Amino acid sequence: MIKKICLTFLLFFTLQNNVAQVTKTEVKDSTSKWSKINKIGLDVSQISFVNWNAGGNNSISGLLRGHFIRAYVDGNLHWKNELITRYGINKQEAQEARKTDDQLQLNSTFGYRKDTISNWFYAGKFNFNTQFANGYAYPNTDLAISRAFAPAYVFLGIGAEYSRKDLNLNLYLSPLTNKTTLVFDQRLANQGAFGVTKAIYDTNGNLIREGNNTRTEIGILITNQWKKEIWTNINLEHRISLYSDYINKFGNIDLDWQLQLAMVVNQYVKANIGTHLIYDDDIKFKEEIAGVQVTKGPRVQLKQILGVGIEYNF
Repeated sequence: MIKKICLTFLLFFTLQNNVAQVTKTEVKDSTSKWSKINKIGLDVSQISFVNWNAGGNNSISGLLRGHFIRAYVDGNLHWKNELITRYGINKQEAQEARKTDDQLQLNSTFGYRKDTISNWFYAGKFNFNTQFANGYAYPNTDLAISRAFAPAYVFLGIGAEYSRKDLNLNLYLSPLTNKTTLVFDQRLANQGAFGVTKAIYDTNGNLIREGNNTRTEIGILITNQWKKEIWTNINLEHRISLYSDYINKFGNIDLDWQLQLAMVVNQYVKANIGTHLIYDDDIKFKEEIAGVQVTKGPRVQLKQILGVGIEYNF
């Protein structure tokens, strides 16, 4: 056990020494119209017990995260591209490793304004969101409840964007957005997971028609992003997305809201506290009852994250 603790601290300080060589968070060539931001972070937590009277399970967890931005500015034309990746696992004593976080998101917004005075842009937005690995309703690891590209969501629309760089504020309004849900796992598609049309069976349980792998919606999309230093070395970031389909239950809003508090311990070590709230009427809750996976109605999904680790900026 002592050996594990020593190895953990050795890994931490080795990574910290490596990132000490790089200090920039944003790189911009004065001759180029492109700017970039690259961030890679690793949060690690570990607890071990040796003859601990109160009891407890040894555990170790890690979260690897990446945030990459490429922005192009040429006069009144703006084009911002953003890639967000997160993957976390947790390993407890006498238990297999379990996934704690999993995200792959790509955002691209193209905007044009008539003059340099206005903060309003004619804009088009593309968003892609999926995951890396299988998701399970633990302890059942035989049947995945989600996979890479099952689901995946694609948003593509046009509208208007209000952008204030001095306030780190962005508001996007689109009255015409196409939302495509992809479920490239036939078993999940046959169940009608994530809102796709499920399979049709006869009275004897024989498959007549397989479930659809895609679902297309047309609706209204509103997104808002805001970031502010609320105290010295403490930054608050808020992201929210609201979507409603015109045809299917208009007024029933899909919500995706992230709130994160980032605290700078020093140049390399940072602490993060965050919440992620999702509500989508097409995502049904699955529960393990007496060894059987039971599908129930939609529920509010809430994730809370607390992590301390290092961040590599280049």
